[in-house]
Amino acid sequence: MDKSINHNLPLIMHIDLNSCFATIEQQANPLLRGKAIAIAAYDSPGGCIVSPSIEAKTLGITVGTTVKQARLIKPDIIILLPDPDKYRHVNHQFNRIFSSYTPCVTPLSVDESVLDFTHMPNLNQSLIGIGKDIKLRFKKEIGEWISCSIGIGPNRFLAKLAANLKKPDGLDLIDFRNLKTIYQKVKLTDLNGINHRFEARLNAQAIYTPMDFFNANINTLEKQVFKSICGKYWYFRLRGWEVDDIALRRQSFGQTYSLGKKTKDKPILLAILMKLCEKMGRRLRTSNYQAKGIWLSLLYDDYSYWHKSHTFSSYFFTTQDLYQKSILIFNSQPQPKVVKRISVSCFNLSKQDQACQLSLWQDKQNRQISLSHSLDKLNDKFGEFSVIWATMINTDNLAIDRISFGKN
Repeated sequence: MDKSINHNLPLIMHIDLNSCFATIEQQANPLLRGKAIAIAAYDSPGGCIVSPSIEAKTLGITVGTTVKQARLIKPDIIILLPDPDKYRHVNHQFNRIFSSYTPCVTPLSVDESVLDFTHMPNLNQSLIGIGKDIKLRFKKEIGEWISCSIGIGPNRFLAKLAANLKKPDGLDLIDFRNLKTIYQKVKLTDLNGINHRFEARLNAQAIYTPMDFFNANINTLEKQVFKSICGKYWYFRLRGWEVDDIALRRQSFGQTYSLGKKTKDKPILLAILMKLCEKMGRRLRTSNYQAKGIWLSLLYDDYSYWHKSHTFSSYFFTTQDLYQKSILIFNSQPQPKVVKRISVSCFNLSKQDQACQLSLWQDKQNRQISLSHSLDKLNDKFGEFSVIWATMINTDNLAIDRISFGKN
């Protein structure tokens, strides 16, 4: 028996919704089912596909394919623009189902979650059974066209690998009994976290397969391959030990927007920047953080790139403060050009102090804080941008709402 391998029960479940946005659209509209469709940021030829349907994937249309390229592959492919409210609604339904099985649910993105059953000693059902039950509930409570891939393992890494084995609609388990067998069937780049750059680094040390990777000793991985403690983490990760369930301190909040119609018109760019600051500010305040720094970057139409950051003397978190400080940086561009993409983020974070209570004597800052929280509550209740700052009037078609696959 290989004592370096984790022999504990596999109690981590990774759930991945298949072709998330496209599947949700097919569920909502039966006429789209069975057809090659794709959700794209824009439906213009250069628009980037963010979610191809399962049918489109079988034709070689992947995330990142442009609309033009997709039409060359499948001339009659149906291109749809994102419907974020619809996707968020379904995501809430997923999480409601997950939380009925365990309180330890970690959303990784809009289409992926990890369920941890480690601290549930009275679990009276196998995780394979729970996985089958979740699949049935998806179809019963969300829709018959909704499917997901589920992986079970002793750590997050192996649970995700198991979820990727038989997409779409798979259900697999990896533990100490079949771990080596699985490694003999997959490629290095099938391992989450190993891209082609890391594959080349492994190949340079005569590691060509996951089994070579598994058999490499800890010193080789730490001193020669990764040249850092990452090598040690990989040694244990490959053997089923948990090294990824780490609560890291949040470093920043940010928003990025690619303009459908490129422009150098300053009022339009500032209106977009205001909407991005509002989205960023809501996330900042919801997480109970405040910031001291602002970073702004602009990708121009000629593909040149400009960015600048500044750390201020005091903390801030209202939308107006974020916006005003972003304008200071925006105005420092050496040469205004036609802008293709805007990114803004706030950094140097700290948890907010206790919320200030309303009083007859509160100062201007406290009034702004109270106003920001009140606006956030109204927008939470009635929908994004139901109540807006005057600066955002007539900006409905600017910085259109998007939803990403990444963590919030």
